[in-house]
Amino acid sequence: MNMKEIRTNFVIVTLLLGAALVAWPARSAEKTRVLLVTGGHAFDTNEFFQVFKDNPDITFESATHPNAHIRLKPDAVGQFDVLVLYDMWQKIDADTQTNFVKLLESGKGLVVLHHAIANYNEWDQYAEIIGARYYLKPKTVNGVEKARSQFKHDVTFPVHISDPKHPVTRGLKDFEIRDETYNLFDVYPGVKPLLTTNEPTSGKTIGWARPYGKARVVYLQLGHDRFAYENPNFRRLVQQAIQWVAKRN
Repeated sequence: MNMKEIRTNFVIVTLLLGAALVAWPARSAEKTRVLLVTGGHAFDTNEFFQVFKDNPDITFESATHPNAHIRLKPDAVGQFDVLVLYDMWQKIDADTQTNFVKLLESGKGLVVLHHAIANYNEWDQYAEIIGARYYLKPKTVNGVEKARSQFKHDVTFPVHISDPKHPVTRGLKDFEIRDETYNLFDVYPGVKPLLTTNEPTSGKTIGWARPYGKARVVYLQLGHDRFAYENPNFRRLVQQAIQWVAKRN
């Protein structure tokens, strides 16, 4: 190889490396693609969707039951990075259960909001995935009688940030919110508590993170209506939860 060829090859390699360095930040700057699932529970529609429209880090599409499960099929899940559940739905067939688990095993992120804790009461694996079980009716679990879980509307209560260093809660301080509370639901061992409260009508732990397979999972009890949606702390929690489960922070 003569000197002219060496110089030519050096220039080519330099240009390729430069292009790679330019391309890498562009890729990391792409917005997180969110699939937002609703249905089975009424909510302040416009105000809720505004939370996601105002999020500069994402693009999102919504899917509503009974047609949402088609978006979990293997040929469709490549269209989103994070699944956000704000539904309250019970019917789920075996194929959809398999698809749901596979998308988590592939590393897709999952954020579960408010009443979606009560999804799929007869599918035990859902409770294992989200790290909690909300009881829509009394149930015996491992020989223990569980009462129906409780809720109460329009409660103003304090929220304590139990781990201010976690990416989901980073930058937040204890705050107050008007929202619906849940009580008498089980939180499973192994979750990482992020939010707690001393409100008597609520369970103590009201927000947490956990891994499931290759996926990151976050549950936030907050988010019943426009009073919650308009709370800047709720908005920041949702925004940072999406980015964390997407492995962007």
